Amino acid sequence: MNAADLLVACLEREGVEHVFGLPGEETDDLLFALRDSDVTFVPVRHEQGAAFMADVHGRLTGEAGVCLATLGPGATNLLTGVADAHLDKSPLVAITAQAGLERLHKESHQALDIVNMFESVTKWNTTIRDPDIVNEAARKAFKLAEYEKPGATHLELPEDIAAQGTVGEPLPERGPVPRPRPNEDAVDAAADLLAEADRPVVLAGNGAVRARSSDQLREFVTEHGVPVVSTYMGKGAVSDANDHSLMTLDSGDGAAQDALAAADLVVAVGYDIAEHDPASFHRSGVPIIHIDSEPAEVYEAYDPAVELVADIAHSLDALAGRADAGFDGAWFDEYRERIVDRVLDADPRGNAPFSVDGVLPVVRDALGDEDVLVSDVGNHKMSIAQRYPTYAPNTCIISNGLASMGIAVPGAVSADLAVDGNVLAATGDGGFLMNAAELETATRLGCSFTVLVFRDDDYGLISAKQQRDRGQSFGTRLSNPDFVAFAESFGVNATRPETRDALETAIGDAVASDDLELVEVPLVSRGPNQ
Repeated sequence: MNAADLLVACLEREGVEHVFGLPGEETDDLLFALRDSDVTFVPVRHEQGAAFMADVHGRLTGEAGVCLATLGPGATNLLTGVADAHLDKSPLVAITAQAGLERLHKESHQALDIVNMFESVTKWNTTIRDPDIVNEAARKAFKLAEYEKPGATHLELPEDIAAQGTVGEPLPERGPVPRPRPNEDAVDAAADLLAEADRPVVLAGNGAVRARSSDQLREFVTEHGVPVVSTYMGKGAVSDANDHSLMTLDSGDGAAQDALAAADLVVAVGYDIAEHDPASFHRSGVPIIHIDSEPAEVYEAYDPAVELVADIAHSLDALAGRADAGFDGAWFDEYRERIVDRVLDADPRGNAPFSVDGVLPVVRDALGDEDVLVSDVGNHKMSIAQRYPTYAPNTCIISNGLASMGIAVPGAVSADLAVDGNVLAATGDGGFLMNAAELETATRLGCSFTVLVFRDDDYGLISAKQQRDRGQSFGTRLSNPDFVAFAESFGVNATRPETRDALETAIGDAVASDDLELVEVPLVSRGPNQ
């Protein structure tokens, strides 16, 4: 057994089913070890796609997704997806090759200081300089990637070390490390704040979904009559069908922000300030109870009065057991009504060009409660975040930590491999073409998801902001290929509906299909800019 064989044996021991990546000369030992293993190597078309696949796998399953790249440009191409996992708190293990140790002390072909490059976007990363430490390094990479708060880790394996023999054995996979229960004094202080409040609001963040605490959160808000507003990444922590849901920040004509402005206490559950700047919604002087697995970031606009730093589910149970009887929910009924009316008020436009807001009810009707929508980043993401009701955790995947374009198609590939239900990738024309080549990966794997491409020939989110701030836009206009012909060239079924009836039929048929499908949705164009 050489070091590469041992590393792959460690992946098997960790329960890894897929490694997403690109081959390279320096990864030969790893690739042939993978060939002879129970782990499936998935060659992709760009390393960024591989990292996004691993990222979304981790987000959906709680188990680290794995991506592989060679040295130099392979490693640099991984970086965006690894950074996305880092800021979105998604467990991911990145593996990169490196030149032999004998040439790393000098300028050398394709040799970069990859470990230092990855330092700011990982929880931990290292170079394996001894074949006998592979087992320890692999176990540590997975343990840290998956432990709350999860994130990315990175292993660099030089090609000469990969080929060296070792007598090491994979370390046993261990169960999750138990997270601590909340401090009793902190629970008492939080309960006192809750008892003094008349209009508390829960702010559900990424951790409320990620920490698998949605059942406890739903019980807390329902039993105590507390409304809940979700961040974009907290969607589904409490079903939007629940009468206590005020859906997401920014939704419903500002009603969610209005509810937060009217609140006299904010209970932040699993919220990271990287998701949404608290300065945009938090009213100064209103106390905050911070419930999370780590202490709050120091920020003037987010300065909790009490911090319950422990397992989120345990903290919610403890607070619910210590809190007094429920609150009168009548105060937030108006906000709920405004939000529901806004979300259900579909664009009446019948034929193309359509609007994203008008298309989303069709998407919602086509997808089941447990089906997964993976959103790319762009103008459509804002509509999905605000106007796509979500009924279960991890069924609306939105990147809002790094918020990187290009995640939807590769993310849908790994989602299709990870979940039993239907998967839909919603993307703009800008984000789609960043990683559209992964359609070939999807067809090769026999994936059966739907790609919904909103086409407005524009970087619409930036254009809209420029128009709002300056009354004009610049540098945002695009030209596009015929997306239907483009998809069909990959062997993907594709259509471009021009009427409302055709739109409903196209989306419904695509979601129900066992094939890979693409639906191009022409949007209202903002016209030319220079």
